[in-house]
Amino acid sequence: MANELTGSVAPNDKTAQAPLIEVSERDLKYWRFNLRLIVITLTIWAIVSYGCGLLLRPLLMGIKVGGADLGFWFAQQGSVLTFVALVFFYSWRMNKLDEEFGMEE
Repeated sequence: MANELTGSVAPNDKTAQAPLIEVSERDLKYWRFNLRLIVITLTIWAIVSYGCGLLLRPLLMGIKVGGADLGFWFAQQGSVLTFVALVFFYSWRMNKLDEEFGMEE
């Protein structure tokens, strides 16, 4: 029953319930693959950005790339280029996954 002062619906009103959505095993499998891909790409990004650029910089200082040490290169350009590459990889892989599960546009 609707509250006339606030316009809200009482919790025991059946029209206030959200519709139940059936989730199939195929849907769950799709989201497992998707979440695993997200975790993998974020892990690679974190390792390259923070690991190579900050934490491993002392170990990478002796290796020269374009006149600068490798740790500096990862901190300045490598992490950005890796991020862009991961965006394209994620897009390509998700398109393949969509095709596999019949969810292409």
